[in-house]
Amino acid sequence: MGVNSNRVEHIWNPEAPPPAETLETAISVTISTHAIQMPPPSEAHKVCMPPARTTAQKLRHRLSEIFFPDDPLHRFKDQTRFRKLVLGLQFFFPIFQWAPHYSLDMLKSDVVSGLTIASLAIPQGISYAKLANLPPIVGLYSSFVPPVTYSVLGSSHHLAVGPVSIASLVMGTMLSETVSYTEEPILYLKLAFTATFFAGLFQASLGFLRLGFIIDFLSKATLVGFMAGAAVIVSLQQLKGLLGIVHFTTKMQLVPVLSSVFHQKNEWSWQTIVMGVGFLVLLLTTRQISMRKPKLFWISAAAPLASVILSTILVIGHLPKGLNPPSSNMLYFHGTHLALAIKTGLVTGILSLTEGIAVGRTFASLKNYQVDGNKEMMAIGLMNMAGSCSSCYVTTGSFSRSAVNYNAGAKTVVSNIIMASAVLVTLLFLMPLFHYTPNLILAAIIITAVIGLIDYEAAYNLWKVDKLDFLACLCSFLGVLFISVPLGLAIAVGVSVFKILLHVTRPNTAVLGNIPGTQIYQNVGRYREAVRVPFFLVIAVEAPMYFANSTYLQERIIRWIREEEEWLASNNRSNIKCVILDMTAVTAIDTSGIDTISELRKILDKRSLKLVLANPVGSVMEKLHQSNVLESFGLEGLYLTVGEAITDISSSWKAHP
Repeated sequence: MGVNSNRVEHIWNPEAPPPAETLETAISVTISTHAIQMPPPSEAHKVCMPPARTTAQKLRHRLSEIFFPDDPLHRFKDQTRFRKLVLGLQFFFPIFQWAPHYSLDMLKSDVVSGLTIASLAIPQGISYAKLANLPPIVGLYSSFVPPVTYSVLGSSHHLAVGPVSIASLVMGTMLSETVSYTEEPILYLKLAFTATFFAGLFQASLGFLRLGFIIDFLSKATLVGFMAGAAVIVSLQQLKGLLGIVHFTTKMQLVPVLSSVFHQKNEWSWQTIVMGVGFLVLLLTTRQISMRKPKLFWISAAAPLASVILSTILVIGHLPKGLNPPSSNMLYFHGTHLALAIKTGLVTGILSLTEGIAVGRTFASLKNYQVDGNKEMMAIGLMNMAGSCSSCYVTTGSFSRSAVNYNAGAKTVVSNIIMASAVLVTLLFLMPLFHYTPNLILAAIIITAVIGLIDYEAAYNLWKVDKLDFLACLCSFLGVLFISVPLGLAIAVGVSVFKILLHVTRPNTAVLGNIPGTQIYQNVGRYREAVRVPFFLVIAVEAPMYFANSTYLQERIIRWIREEEEWLASNNRSNIKCVILDMTAVTAIDTSGIDTISELRKILDKRSLKLVLANPVGSVMEKLHQSNVLESFGLEGLYLTVGEAITDISSSWKAHP
């Protein structure tokens, strides 16, 4: 059996009508000699109404599609009570799902990977805490309780939990704008713990209420620009440690940071510069080696800890031994700064949640298993709420540590427990060793970690594929650099929302033509084979018809008709007699959209043009029927396909010329 050889061509002037010879004959159309010549349909099929449902049934179905698209309760159907109890425990506590199948070989792999990421987590925890303007010990506390909590609640096998650079930067920036961490350290610490509590509460609420789609407003383009801008700012801030500057600005904008660097030239220390640059080159080199040869992952993982051990020149302060002290009594639930804590918690919560889920899904796809987004939200949220009561600040899944965890051969979240155990040993017995950790080493570690957030290839792909996405990326990047981190993020989200509104209010419409020898109708701007059918104008609407775009669609359809009539008149062609709206892509319609169709019919009636609707989907058909609009269209106003509409209407014209 032959197949049609029509193929997609490059886009060619979608606005211009085809040349005269294309309308006169279909012989010039490139069709395989083996193509099937499909006969016209013998009769028009009736457009059916969807099955009758009550309002309650419709509401239930709609809410189910919004909040439960994955049908999480399908496993509980037709199960015994005991089995339902077991499935319930596995659903809320994934540890019960994998623990019965845990083996000694898996433990060996998890021990290796856990110790490997611990060597990276300890220096990074200290560094990121300083980035958030918190005591370094808080960074280590945050690498102990949250990973253990996540091990019980999380569904990702490879997510390595702990402090991350972006959340640390945002928290430090937002809190220090109002409260000085040097003049009021206790108040600052209280606000950090409180912001962590609200971040966790917000994250867990999103998961429990299944509102995870809210974080989708942080598009990939937005995050690419935001992370790149944040990485540049964070790196420039570390010049304080690399250059040995004592008096440095606390602002997080590009101009003040660079100004502070060059205004404090007298404080530059060549010894510090030589050591800092040397360690930075070492860390970047080990990072490149591990990136090019993933089997050598342990080199970049061990390099930060090795650098800390090798350097004992500058003091960062006393780091007390012992477990996390309780901090529930430090949560700040009243006072003038409560709004600041809530706002910081929401912003850091959204960012850390987005990063954690993205990282978890990335490594899950590599191992072909599923990560439940809503369960991850609850796990990360409860983890942060528990952390806020045990002297921890905002934590999530770190991409760098998770990559090391994956490459080290982690099998389950037990690797997080091993890492937490190593941190526990450090807290109890090894803290005096970190008493003399130099600032320049911490600066080099931070720069090495955040430089990977600058994704040049992703930005270039955005430019090639979608200029509006690139604009959102650029706005986010420049906003973070020159305004502030929170406002830069807000600008980027605003651009993304504007893009959504633009697509909703200005949807695509296209003129369709027939692929000769078939009953297929495609965009004449995409397919050179497609030819317009004499006396007919087929227009496809490629979006729902809502109040936000109904006026635009009416104006655009009338413009299509006017342009077609002008071109036909200038080329002495036959006038249009019928306009067919292909509603295949109109997935929904509201009363404004119904009014638009009704108004279009009246306008075209006055111009002696017939309006026909083709292939309305079930929900659209139902609303059109309930509004009584279909009564005005008559027997020849509604068809299942464009091909059937043209065939049936042409036959009626021949029967009644």
